[in-house]
Amino acid sequence: MTEFTEVLTVAGTDSGGGAGMMADIKTLQQWRVFSTAVVTGVTAQNTLGVQNIFPLPSEMIDAQFDSIRADFKIKAVKTGALFDRKRVQAVVKNLKTGDLGPLVVDPVMVAKGGAHLLTEDAIQTVIAELLPLATVVTPNLPEAEVMVGHSLKTQAEIAQAAKTIQTMGPQNVVIKGGHQDGDHNQDYLLLADGSVHILDGQHVDSPRKHGTGDTFSSVITAQLAQGKSVLAAVQAAKAYLNTILTKPIQVGQGHGPLNHWGGGPYV
Repeated sequence: MTEFTEVLTVAGTDSGGGAGMMADIKTLQQWRVFSTAVVTGVTAQNTLGVQNIFPLPSEMIDAQFDSIRADFKIKAVKTGALFDRKRVQAVVKNLKTGDLGPLVVDPVMVAKGGAHLLTEDAIQTVIAELLPLATVVTPNLPEAEVMVGHSLKTQAEIAQAAKTIQTMGPQNVVIKGGHQDGDHNQDYLLLADGSVHILDGQHVDSPRKHGTGDTFSSVITAQLAQGKSVLAAVQAAKAYLNTILTKPIQVGQGHGPLNHWGGGPYV
């Protein structure tokens, strides 16, 4: 009987199946770990946008964490959409209860279609209370700009932003460059030891990119749970996205989901 490494995703659902917890579980399955889940909220969502959001009561978040801790041996955790301050605080409280392994924080703030998924006071709570718990934080450029309070146009500004975010508490910082203009993009990785790594990617002009942030952070989570270094985990995540973005699937009429079958070590 095969024994799988067990991980936990703490996120919201996506009824369209492209992002959020749905993208997490698909990615984690592809990277050969078993995913448990704590649902923080439910979205009515498709490739055209987010139509409605319903955050779950914090008592239900607590109950899900209790169930997970009672039965599973979690080796790593990732967080996604947490919606508001009350939900962020509920998650932080539960993450502090027992050792669940490395924590990957994807600071989900805005959906691909533009809908805001994190309230203003929740952003400050993420910075003050969640980031200090993080092994890795993975903001994209717009999220990093929100976190540091100004625009990031140059590589020097991105480098300084990574240092600023690291002072907020996370051990390792990845600022994703998918929103950069041009034929290429670069992810900026600042490790806990102060070393810097630039990860290159080819810009893919496609509407089939829904769930890229969730997918990226999920690969990192799977790799950390399996004992890989942060550098190796981030490199694997970048390579996976570089591959599957070139193998789109036709689903929905708008910002379509990624092809999670299109890459990884087990295809």
